[in-house]
Amino acid sequence: MRAPLHKQGPALDTFRLAAAILVTAIHTSPLAGVSPLADFLLTRVLARVAVPFFLMVSGYFLARRGWQGLGRFIRHNMLVYLAAAALYLPLNFYAGDSPAAWLRSFVWEGTFYHLWYFPALLWGALIARGLAKLGPRAGVAAAGLLYLAGLGGDSYFGLIDRVPPLSAFYAAVFRVCEYTRNALFYAPLFLLLGAALAGRRRPLPARGAAAGLCLSFAAMTAEALWLRSLGAQRHDSMYLLLPVVMVCLFSLLLARNTGRNRAARDVSLLVYLLHPGCIVAVRGLARLTGTRSLLVENSAAHFTAVLALSFAAALLLYGLRPLRPRPDARAWRELDAAALRANARVLQQAAAPGCRLMAVVKADAYGHGAKPVCRILQRQGVRAFAVACLAEGIALRKAGIRGDILVLGWTAPDQAPLLSRWRLTQAVASLEHGRALAAQGCRVRVQLALDTGMHRLGIPAADHAAQAGLFRLPCLRVQGVFSHLGVSDSLAPEDIRYTRQQAQAFANAVGWLRQNGYNPGKVHLLASYGLWNYPEYSFDCIRAGIALYGVQSDTTPTRQALALQPVLHIRARVALVRELAPGETAGYGRAFTVQRPTRLAVVSIGYADGLPRSLPAHGGRVLVRGVSCPMVGRMCMDQLLADVTQVPDAAPGDAVTLLGADGGEIIPATELANACGTITNELLSRLGARLPVIVRP
Repeated sequence: MRAPLHKQGPALDTFRLAAAILVTAIHTSPLAGVSPLADFLLTRVLARVAVPFFLMVSGYFLARRGWQGLGRFIRHNMLVYLAAAALYLPLNFYAGDSPAAWLRSFVWEGTFYHLWYFPALLWGALIARGLAKLGPRAGVAAAGLLYLAGLGGDSYFGLIDRVPPLSAFYAAVFRVCEYTRNALFYAPLFLLLGAALAGRRRPLPARGAAAGLCLSFAAMTAEALWLRSLGAQRHDSMYLLLPVVMVCLFSLLLARNTGRNRAARDVSLLVYLLHPGCIVAVRGLARLTGTRSLLVENSAAHFTAVLALSFAAALLLYGLRPLRPRPDARAWRELDAAALRANARVLQQAAAPGCRLMAVVKADAYGHGAKPVCRILQRQGVRAFAVACLAEGIALRKAGIRGDILVLGWTAPDQAPLLSRWRLTQAVASLEHGRALAAQGCRVRVQLALDTGMHRLGIPAADHAAQAGLFRLPCLRVQGVFSHLGVSDSLAPEDIRYTRQQAQAFANAVGWLRQNGYNPGKVHLLASYGLWNYPEYSFDCIRAGIALYGVQSDTTPTRQALALQPVLHIRARVALVRELAPGETAGYGRAFTVQRPTRLAVVSIGYADGLPRSLPAHGGRVLVRGVSCPMVGRMCMDQLLADVTQVPDAAPGDAVTLLGADGGEIIPATELANACGTITNELLSRLGARLPVIVRP
């Protein structure tokens, strides 16, 4: 069971701050003046989860992108490492490091004591990627063996050193690197554990993860105290039970995780990078002010001062970063992630057992933002997506979307190499189209579109010879067969008969393929209205488009009512409020004449953002502070006018809702579509790209 939404939030990013604080504690020993044992438990046991957590986060997000972003990941972290190494270069020279020693440290061990993390991360990511090619389980097993080998050079060194052959082995290792907590023995396991958790369709429930964390951490604490009593620890960074603790901790955070927190992510990195410099600064300040007994010798005060200075410096630098335009400064699309996840669950439950959801995200996910929609659904376990064209599929792959991506529309045959390169599945529009794709000489995943009566793209359902011919083409890998229903949204008797004829023709074609030894792969017929009205034809997949976003195309009734929630809200800002007297006019063509003292709001959104220009003339309205207010005059390219007389407190900067809910009021998409004589599919898919998408957890 998922955690209640009110208990969820950006748990992964928030815990980064806790991890940065724990790393600072490791280097300042805040409880040393109170109790050496207490400080050991804090800094050498509890705080040892910090760095593995950072590694697991990296592995998690790399795997969610299918390792496609590894090159960009390495370049980004290399730049961060170069900047940090340059920052601490004066301290390296002050300590007497030679250029040769500095260069060696830069490549493998880190140029300052906390910077070992970056070469470990960079080299470890490359090693982890290589191990991942063995398969998830084999890769983790291989990394686990490396970790076990590394244990002997860390917490278990005192025991291993008593065995001469092993002692000789670790002596050789230490001639190459000072620690076994590095890119070879340490980093790959935690990177791959994060990757493995990204690949789980069903994360460990929060209660199970919490129980596992308590038990495993208690056992690791006992392990640490036992090793301490034996004096076996060379370095106390690696414990036998640490990977178990990390899997439980990370699973618990994932169970609570929704959304992102960029500020927490960036500030935690800055604290990690800056805190050693702040240690030097605090010690220097103590020497200059004669407060060494307070700021250095008092361990708790020393930790507090270093932490406060680190966060102050991090927040200052974060505030000085190049500012991006506020996405909600003018107008924006607001995506309700909780509603999208709920809709996916409802649609999956409405389908037949064994039938899986294929999310249709063409036209920028019907105006909702394809990339954020796919990322949310991917976390929900959706592994199949459908787009309209090649460019849409490539954009999703570049955004790190994994799973099957089916291109429903026609793609020029000479683009087959791109289909192959980006692992996209192409709908075959005809026998000639299939032959032309195969003639390009590269292996292409395809699904056969069958024409069962709609007469758009597709091979005639009764043309078995053409279907068999496509299966025999050498370069095509047929992975599915599908068709589309033309009148599944209508419950008129003649349309019901036609839909059932289409379904029967499709079933006959699929049956013929199977009877003649051709594996049709994934079989799917239903789109949104098909599921609403004909769930008995679910087959292997349902292509959920408009229903996924909690909207019907129009107000036509359906056979089954599903508890779907609207996902999208369109909002804009009030730019100006004017007081107009009776008789004054406003807007192009003086289309609005004031009949009474009126407060007129200028709203910063227009038809260039995708709204129908005719909306004000057809009863268009907006919500301001939860109050419905009519649009007036003519809509402009970038602005519109609304009468906010009944909202006396309306002021510049107020958020205006043009679609969706505000307070107890709601403007449904069907209302806007009906007013303009169209359907919601058209209305939503026309939303302009200059409306940024903000994801609401």
